[in-house]
Amino acid sequence: MSVIQMFRVDGQTAFVNGAGRGIGAASALALAEAGADVAIRARTLSQLEQVADGIAGFGRRALILQATDAPGDDVRALDRIVTEFGSLNILVNVVGGAMPGPFMSGTDDQLNDSFEFNVTGPVRLTRAAVPYLLAAGGGAVVNITTVMGHLVGRGYATYGTVKAALEHATRLMAADLSPRIRVNGVAPGAIHTDSLEVVMSNPDIRAAMEAATPMRRIGVPDDIAAAVLYLCSPAAGYVTGKIIEVDGGIRTPNFEMPFPDL
Repeated sequence: MSVIQMFRVDGQTAFVNGAGRGIGAASALALAEAGADVAIRARTLSQLEQVADGIAGFGRRALILQATDAPGDDVRALDRIVTEFGSLNILVNVVGGAMPGPFMSGTDDQLNDSFEFNVTGPVRLTRAAVPYLLAAGGGAVVNITTVMGHLVGRGYATYGTVKAALEHATRLMAADLSPRIRVNGVAPGAIHTDSLEVVMSNPDIRAAMEAATPMRRIGVPDDIAAAVLYLCSPAAGYVTGKIIEVDGGIRTPNFEMPFPDL
């Protein structure tokens, strides 16, 4: 196999959880362009339909799964994927996030809810997916974390804490599931998605963020999707338990919340 061909995922089935927009949508489309059929899950049906059209444009099959909070939703989704596509080879956990805020304004409930959303959810889905991945002979799992999981910045105590937990959970799951299932993560920096739109619409803040980033630009979802595709493909067949930082080279936060000192 040539090196270029190692980045193909022809004949494989991928499940992108959180694929309605931004990084998740870009990752689903990248996997389809590289040859995979892709199951996509999010809450907003109209967004999923748009992503599904893009997958079909690459000549691949899409399966829309609208997310709910019902118990057993993960297993039902996985069963539908295998029924529709015959197997599962790739899982990409994109769902996550938390609003920044002053540390002293945080609550236990906010921290617990954020942990459920950013850590428990992806770990639960990965655990549910393992039997399906093993039935296909093995596979790859990719978790989307953030640079704030290992950098320090004002306003990110909750978000950074839970994403740091997801990063280490990624390493620990990789140890438990090797050698048949590879588990890795991608840690994005500032990426121009809907969640960053408020910042991006302010030219002064945007200029400051770009100036503080060694690559002198804000990232785009395809920057992350390229890393996701690499980790899902045979090109990363000797990579597990790693977090790839796709952040423009930052070593300190390029934007901190303007919260007052204590």
